[in-house]
Amino acid sequence: MTEPLRIAYSPCPNDTFVFDAWAHDRVPGAPRIDVTFADIDITNGIAERGSDDFDVLKVSYAVLPWVLDEYALLPCGGALGRGCGPLVLTKEPGVDLTGKTVAVPSERSTAYLLFRLWAADVVPGGVGKVVVMPFHEIMPAVRDGRVDAGLVIHEARFTYQEYGLHSLADMGEHWENTTGLPIPLGAIVARRSLGEEKLRQLAAVIRSSVRMAWDDPELSRPYVREHAQEMDPAVADQHIGLYVNEFTADLGEDGYAAVRGLLTRAAAEGLVPPLGRDALSFV
Repeated sequence: MTEPLRIAYSPCPNDTFVFDAWAHDRVPGAPRIDVTFADIDITNGIAERGSDDFDVLKVSYAVLPWVLDEYALLPCGGALGRGCGPLVLTKEPGVDLTGKTVAVPSERSTAYLLFRLWAADVVPGGVGKVVVMPFHEIMPAVRDGRVDAGLVIHEARFTYQEYGLHSLADMGEHWENTTGLPIPLGAIVARRSLGEEKLRQLAAVIRSSVRMAWDDPELSRPYVREHAQEMDPAVADQHIGLYVNEFTADLGEDGYAAVRGLLTRAAAEGLVPPLGRDALSFV
C-alpha cells in the first residue's frame, strides 16, 4: 500500500473546514493523508529548514521567499480575503506608537509584514522595540501594560473588547485602501520533489475538499469543533466566513497579484529577500 502523504496544518476552524473532506476520505480518488496539527509558526520553521518530514504544509505567505526553492505554492486551500486583516490593539485609544514596544506573534508572518508596511506609512518616527510572544499572551500583555501595543490575528478580531482593549488600526484595511488587493495570510505549499503531476492532483483534491465543505457545512462541524478547543461555535463560524472564500478555491489573478504585491513591497523595505521572476509559478 502506498504511504500516505504527510500534511501539517493548524487546528484553526478555517483549516479544519477546508481539509475535513480530504482528511476523512470523502474526496474521490484523493491520496490518503497523515495529518499533523501545528501552529503556523511551527510549520513556517519546518518549511524554512527544508525538512522532508512533510509533503504539504500550511505556512504564512510571508515565509515564501525563503522556501520556494523546495516548495511550490499551490493555487488553492489558503487564506486570503477582505476585511480580515490583523489589528493593532492598545489599552487606550489613539496611542502614538513612535518609540513604543509592540508585541507580535511572529516575525515570519504576513501580519508582521503588513504591520511593518503600515508603520512605515503611518509612524514616521518608527516604532520602538518589537517583541515576539505567543499569540494567546498578547492581549493580556497589552491589558496589563507589559507592552504598549499588540498585533493580533484571527479570532482576536471578535474578542479583543473582552480585554478592554481598543483597535488602533486595521492592517488589512490599510493594505486594501493602498493597494485595492485582498489580504494574503496563509498559503498551502507542497514539495516540488513530488513532481508536476502530483502537484496538480493535490490542487484538484484541495479544491474538491473546499467545495464539499461548502456544499454540506454541517458535515465538517464535528472536525472543526474537535480542534477549535474552547472557541465559541459562533466565533468559529465567523472565522470560517472570513477566511474561507473564493480565493481558497482558486487564488486567481487578484490572489496572485496580492501575494506578489505584498512580497515585493516587503522586499523593498528590506523585510524579505526579493522574489525570483517565476517564484510563484505553480508548476
